[in-house]
This record gives sequence, C-alpha cells and structure tokens, in this order.
Amino acid sequence: MINLKRRKDRRDRMLRTLYEQEIEVKIVEAVDGKALNTSQLKALNIEMLPGYRDPYSSRPLTRGEIGCFLSHYSVWKEFKKKLMKLMDDIDRVQLDWELIYIGRKRMQVKEPEKAVPNVVNLVEADYSYWTLGYVISLQGAQKLVGADPFGKMLPVDEFLPIMYNKHPVAEYMEHYESRDLKAFSAEPLLIYPTHYTGQPGYLSDTETSTIWDNETVATDWDRTHAWKSRKQSRIHRNAKNTEALPPPASLDTAPSRDEL
Repeated sequence: MINLKRRKDRRDRMLRTLYEQEIEVKIVEAVDGKALNTSQLKALNIEMLPGYRDPYSSRPLTRGEIGCFLSHYSVWKEFKKKLMKLMDDIDRVQLDWELIYIGRKRMQVKEPEKAVPNVVNLVEADYSYWTLGYVISLQGAQKLVGADPFGKMLPVDEFLPIMYNKHPVAEYMEHYESRDLKAFSAEPLLIYPTHYTGQPGYLSDTETSTIWDNETVATDWDRTHAWKSRKQSRIHRNAKNTEALPPPASLDTAPSRDEL
C-alpha cells in the first residue's frame, strides 16, 4: 500500500478496511512530490513529456504527480504480491498477463470491454484512470521500467494506458515505441474510490501541488469549473445507470458494490 507519511488519515482508513477483509499489506512510504526540489528533479533527469497537458485543467505536470509516479516506479522495481482467487483462475487458464487493474476509473463506457474467455470477472483493459490497485508481473514491471519514462514523464495513470496502446491521444503514445503491455481489469472491480472527481470531499495530493518545473506556481484550482470534471461526472452517472443491464455471459452476474 503506497501512502504519504503525512496522510495518516488515509493510511489508518485503508488499514481498517484491509483488516476487515483479512488482507495483509506492506506499507510503502510514498515519495512526497510537494517536498521535491529542483535539484532533485535534475539529479533524476526528469523532464515532462513534450506537449503534455492535464485533461481537466490544461495545466502541465505537477510535482505531486511526479511524486506519485516515483512511488509506483519504486514498487515496479521491487515488488511482491500474494495471488488470490482471481490470480488462481488466471493461472489455471495460463493467461499471458502483465498488468491487472483491481481498482480504477474506466474512462470510456460506450462500448463494453472484451471479456477474457474462461476467467470470471476479467476483461481486457481499455483507457483507464487512477491506480487504486493493480497486480503486476515481473515482466510487466520490467517493461514499464525499461520504457525509460523519466525524460518524457506524464502522470502514472496516463502512462499505463500508453504502454498497453489504449490512450486516446496519439501524440503522447508516439513518444513510446513499445506499447505492448498485456493489460486486463477485474470486472466488477475489487476496489472503489471513496470520492470521484468533483464530488464533495474529493481531495488530490498529486494534482494540488506545484508545477513540475516551477515550485512557485501552485495548482489549487477550483475543480467545479473544469469542463473535464463535468464531462466525467456525466460519464460516471451513465455508468451507474447501466449497472442494471445484464453483463456478458462470461462475467459474474453479481451486481457491482457501491463505492467504499
């Protein structure tokens, strides 16, 4: 579990939730982007992906997003995770996988994702946001690290869809030649966010920090006026309205759980 040391509230909430589900977890202290300085960025040779702009506010990369990326990057390099029921099914059919979302925000809901034959509750991942929870194979971690993302960085939840060739912005994908990550997602999800973008109580430590190359420019902008927030709110409502529809034959018929 990646957690900012200063966000004890989130850490305690997650530990209570995991305890109730009898899930053991290793806590990984997150890289605090708000504490990064210019000399540290230079030492790591970090540069923003040319032309990247946040889809909500059109701002460039923030230091908080860099801290988030570095936190996940460290896990990719050294990780260990126990297999559970879903992974047992995947092993049984010998599925060739490298990344499996267990929690995310799906960005495109017009078309259903392709179900994986003979594996209950698994689909081929489409363009997805957020890294709420995922399983990654050693080969998948090697592909992500081997992509050399520091010199062309963008937020980690946008980097992953690029690596499995499902990002809608072709200009971003052109900066990464190999985009063959084998990505899937649990469906229904195993983990849900406590808040969605724009909802009361929504807080992001990654997006409300400072611009990546200028620590004097903060990004504490008002999400309620962002066009992307309104659009995603409509998408979320539409997705909730379609939950009553029968799922594909190969998926579990159990209804999705409400957000935690």
